[in-house]
Amino acid sequence: MEALRQDAQRLAPELVAVRRDLHRHPELGFQEVRTAGVVAKTLTGLGLEVTTGVAKTGVVALLETGKPGPTILVRFDMDALPIQEQNTVDYASQTPGVMHACGHDAHVAIGLGVARLLSAHREELRGRVKFMFQPAEEGLGGAEKMIQEGVLENPRPDYALSMHVWNEKPVGWVGIKSGALMAGADSFRILIEGKGGHGAIPHQTADPVYAMAQIITALQSIVSRNVSPLETAVISVGSVRAGEAHNIIPQTAEILGTVRTYSDEVRELVLNRLCTIAEGVAQSLGCRATVKINDVTPAVINDKKVAQIVQSAAAKVLPEMTNDTSCQTMASEDMAYVLREIPGCYFFVGSANPEKGLSFAHHHPRFDIDEEVLWRSVAIMSAAVMELVWSE
Repeated sequence: MEALRQDAQRLAPELVAVRRDLHRHPELGFQEVRTAGVVAKTLTGLGLEVTTGVAKTGVVALLETGKPGPTILVRFDMDALPIQEQNTVDYASQTPGVMHACGHDAHVAIGLGVARLLSAHREELRGRVKFMFQPAEEGLGGAEKMIQEGVLENPRPDYALSMHVWNEKPVGWVGIKSGALMAGADSFRILIEGKGGHGAIPHQTADPVYAMAQIITALQSIVSRNVSPLETAVISVGSVRAGEAHNIIPQTAEILGTVRTYSDEVRELVLNRLCTIAEGVAQSLGCRATVKINDVTPAVINDKKVAQIVQSAAAKVLPEMTNDTSCQTMASEDMAYVLREIPGCYFFVGSANPEKGLSFAHHHPRFDIDEEVLWRSVAIMSAAVMELVWSE
């Protein structure tokens, strides 16, 4: 473990250089052509068996030790966001309107660092390590697409690992827990159809704007009055649209929002109540509501055994770090699709540094990280793989 730590630290300058290069050249989901090229070139140079073009721009690579043992999948996402960067650093995005505002540039650099480190320590491994560099994590279904195209087969992983730099916490913090870590996400669209008319003669209309307001208010009763206080759920309305003139009651109104839950049972309850309330409130006001639900991703559920192994590995390779075993977030992540099929662990590594002004939240136009997190993440992930291959 000490050798892994020292080797990870020695990789720090290279990790920073790769991350900054990728940050300058961000690419949106399923468009990560340049990024995938950097990944494939590096992995091929390490002597790994590389497959490109999985789910359009995904890259899969296999590190084979030649010794019997488990297959460990390690996954890193690659896509950027449609955000105009406001940072003035010399590695700021050179692509207008596109930015690595969530840290996936760091994830790619970390993944390549893990590949380099484990290749150097190949003799100490057994089994094989399967690298999954995934496109389109940001709500576009990249993980599902890679699974459909066989990333979990030939060979099928025994365990799966992934991680996220986490600007909610400072460098020196790590969040590794078993059970539910991140929420499942659904988006919803409620179309309310009424009868439009003149704003001065509302009694001759069936006002969809008024129905919309009542529905938004009523939806908040689901969490407070239908979900058990011992469970967790979030319903948030993010967009409302209706009409264009100040004196015209429109024909239609629209509500867009998101639902976050940790369990299938609570999810089903919330979505059923959402549909019932929207349709019932609209009908009571002379309108009609049509609800469309889009399943974004299930919850991220960590396997207890794997999470404990990752916790142990992190404590050995970086004993000075603080491990938070109770961390949870209502944010979502499509690694959930992998963990639904393969026992594994997803974890967070603190990346903020308020003293350096590096504490803006994920998806903020001034998001940036303390790059100390890069080598630390490489050390933890590599140690976790090493522990897992010898856990059986």
